Amino acid sequence: MNKMYIKPDHTTAYRIKEARRKTGLTQKEFADLINVSVPTVERWESSDKEIHGPVALLADILIRNPDLLEEKIVPEKEYPIRMWYMYKDQVCTLIDADPARQRIRIKNYQDHLMFRAFGPVEQPSYRQYEAFLESRCFPRSRDKMKLILKELQLPFYDPLMIVEKTEGRMAEDDFWIRVENNDPIR
Repeated sequence: MNKMYIKPDHTTAYRIKEARRKTGLTQKEFADLINVSVPTVERWESSDKEIHGPVALLADILIRNPDLLEEKIVPEKEYPIRMWYMYKDQVCTLIDADPARQRIRIKNYQDHLMFRAFGPVEQPSYRQYEAFLESRCFPRSRDKMKLILKELQLPFYDPLMIVEKTEGRMAEDDFWIRVENNDPIR
């Protein structure tokens, strides 16, 4: 049996403006959110015709549940290192770290604990962060470690540097890490 859904066939300029108003998005932010151009949003909002397509359902969802967007917002970067812990192409956890002050902040984008960098831990310690990094690279005790470091062009064993080079990829899973590092110490 095919599932049926109650969904709008179309939307209007008023409903799109209402969705933006309830979520507090500018036209540019709304365009970025739904991957359209600003002129498209401008055209929709000045139209006196029915507007068709996925935006009809999205506007309806955002008007009814404007707080849903809060879950998807990427916080401002306050620390020099930002890591995107990924599963395939999905963001799981955003990790911001400040090694100089040994501080860390995270934001989870997945509900399932298996897909979170720190599982059930919402406010990991810096030690937990260091252990997490080390878990995403080869162990310190690895045989022929110096050869591996030489191949990676690294002078010594440093989990962050290894993760930056390897993206924290492990042979047995589809998790990986994209690192943005503006740390002046490095």
